[in-house]
Amino acid sequence: MLLDKLAGIESRHRELERLISDPANVNDYEKIAEYAQERAELERIVAQSREYRHALEELEQAQALLNDPDMAELAHEEANHLRNVLPQMEDSLRRMLLPKDPRDDKNVIVEIRAGAGGDEAGIFAANLFRMYSRYADRQGWKVNTVSSNETGVGGFKEVVFDVKGKGAYSRLKYESGVHRVQRVPVTESQGRIHTSTATVAVLAEMDDVEVDVNTSDLQIDTYRSAGAGGQNVQKNETAIRITHLPTGIVVACQDERSQLQNKQRAMSILRAKLYDIEQQRIRDEQDAARRSQVGSGDRSEKIRTYNYPQNRVTDHRIGLTSHNLPTVMDGDLDAFIDELATREEADRLQAIEA
Repeated sequence: MLLDKLAGIESRHRELERLISDPANVNDYEKIAEYAQERAELERIVAQSREYRHALEELEQAQALLNDPDMAELAHEEANHLRNVLPQMEDSLRRMLLPKDPRDDKNVIVEIRAGAGGDEAGIFAANLFRMYSRYADRQGWKVNTVSSNETGVGGFKEVVFDVKGKGAYSRLKYESGVHRVQRVPVTESQGRIHTSTATVAVLAEMDDVEVDVNTSDLQIDTYRSAGAGGQNVQKNETAIRITHLPTGIVVACQDERSQLQNKQRAMSILRAKLYDIEQQRIRDEQDAARRSQVGSGDRSEKIRTYNYPQNRVTDHRIGLTSHNLPTVMDGDLDAFIDELATREEADRLQAIEA
């Protein structure tokens, strides 16, 4: 089965090379670009497929030499080596053949909301906002605040921002859920440790054509921006609030320069939310077993704890702990995200094999 799939991919790769060099397509730049992109996506798996086939041929040759007195020892050694290597190559190829989430290369919209814990929860929400901003910086992504509702002590009741960069959703999608912090708040006079929470929602940004929204289902309200003030802010209602009547979803945007820009941004967020709801419904029906093991990103899940007194961050979905909390809060999240991605792939493979 694996060899059949690899043969089909190699055949398609050869066909793409033929189409790219076909004189009939030379002036169709859009089609050439499409073929080139598909070929580039297949390059890695084709290269590894050829290495795998070569290893199989070498194993067959080594086994054929086992009865040769002069070559038996060397052939036995080579055959054992290849028998150890081939399962690793097969596992790697199976991972490459897993269907890719079409949202993985999308930009994302991240919503952080203070949960239980009063002012301390708002401060923690601000800490998480900084953590993800620093992580985005490390990846070379751009962060833009869409809307925010600040508290009076340097925190956020909620903050919504987008992250633009290749593969943003593929990395940040594992961050959805309830994050918990344990520490002594700055307002605590007796040194007692408090537990507070904040919720994180990560949504893939959707294009207009991907989610069709009926305008009759929308209630659109305008209001004055809650920005720093100024004459223009006082006179014009540039902020937008959109309510999707069938679902009750409310989206607000106030940080763009004009009412039109705020409306476009709010619609983008609404489409992402509607797409996320539909995808969640499909996952609930088709993939419940895997999600229960890896974590679905459900808003009600406690996915991670940040314990300041013990200098510890623990991801409860995979049982991974870091004892360097400051570096994590400074955006060093790769250890957690890499392990979550690996576990998800392993569970998907197990589900396919089952």
